[in-house]
Amino acid sequence: MRRGIAATALVAALALAATACGGDKNDNGGGDSAGGEISGTVTWWDTSNDTEKATFQKIAEAFTAKHPKVTVKYVNVPYGDAQNKVKNAFSSGAEAPDVIRADVGWVADFASLGYLDKVPADTAKKVGAEFLPQAAASGTYENQLYAVPQVIDSLGLFYNKKMLAEAGVQPPTTLEEVKTAAAAIKAKTGKTGLYLRGDDSYWFLPFIYGEGGDLVDAKNKTVTVDNPAGVKAFKAARDLITSGAAVTNATDGYDNGQTAFKTGEVAMMVNGPWAVKDTLAGAQFSDKTNLGVSAVPAGSAKAGAPQGGHDLAVYAGSKNRGAAHAFVEYMTSQEVQVQATKELSLLPTRTAAYEAPEVKGNEMVAFFKPAVDKAVERAWIPENGSLFEPLKLQYTKAVTGTSSPEDAAKAAGVEFRKILKGWK
Repeated sequence: MRRGIAATALVAALALAATACGGDKNDNGGGDSAGGEISGTVTWWDTSNDTEKATFQKIAEAFTAKHPKVTVKYVNVPYGDAQNKVKNAFSSGAEAPDVIRADVGWVADFASLGYLDKVPADTAKKVGAEFLPQAAASGTYENQLYAVPQVIDSLGLFYNKKMLAEAGVQPPTTLEEVKTAAAAIKAKTGKTGLYLRGDDSYWFLPFIYGEGGDLVDAKNKTVTVDNPAGVKAFKAARDLITSGAAVTNATDGYDNGQTAFKTGEVAMMVNGPWAVKDTLAGAQFSDKTNLGVSAVPAGSAKAGAPQGGHDLAVYAGSKNRGAAHAFVEYMTSQEVQVQATKELSLLPTRTAAYEAPEVKGNEMVAFFKPAVDKAVERAWIPENGSLFEPLKLQYTKAVTGTSSPEDAAKAAGVEFRKILKGWK
């Protein structure tokens, strides 16, 4: 995740201009999404991955079957570049999308800068009544809803059932058990137990939650990444590498991890529901029943995985806000969410969707829904995403051994306090 804080007077002025351009709630442009005819073009910047984007493009463009006078312009924006690209487009107003797919950690930031249009009141009521409450929370800033939850997720331990069975081990439930299982896997198969993604902050979160800590205490405006629990978290991640239980790669870690797991070079990895379809395409999983998923292994205090997901939001400066809001409502409808689960094993954000046969019978949903229910919510503050870049740097240093866990925690704390001005 890349992001920065726009602090100049120019950006602030542009943000206000974008808000003003949005007009009042009845000035929707492109028709009235509450019931009138809508028309024009809706440009959607989608951040879904390579295995998801064809499905979402197909679903998005099907919006025209319901609204023939609307053209959907689908643009896939690589996730790693999206936050900066969106902010640049919104701040300048040049070629900005009407609708964005935002990581849940970005919404408060974009809303605080005036870039997002409020969700229409009738839709906001539906979100409050019909969506998972933790999903709805991610789209809220200062008690106003600015984004509608599209998908929700968390992390789990993916494992190769045949490799674990050959080694005579069960899916590990703690980090200590990971090391024991990895030793047995190495002895029996010659392969490494775990692939540890060491180049993304999101994958650090189970370590700090597992030690009973968190990145920040938003209620008391305190940075906690460098407290004793934080130091233990960096140590726990590094220990998996030095013990030989895990391997990592600091460059393109996601793709390297997927390849290692799909080809059987490693027996386990930590990933989310977005990775299921790609994982099942691997040689090791031609028999789909060979893929197992269990809870992220616990640290010394507990097991903990982060709440993730993506929300859809409308640009406040859109010239076609009526159609844009109608598009968001369509893309987060029960029909569409069930289709996304059926084709991609993604988790819906609508409560009733879990009663649909296609969702109820999905094995990956059966695991990940309880994981989502137990997932740790992040602090929904504007600076949320800003913290991930310095954390990523220090996490990578600690995992690869270029910095000690103590120094990594300390350096992360220093950078956090620069971002969170006035916090302890």
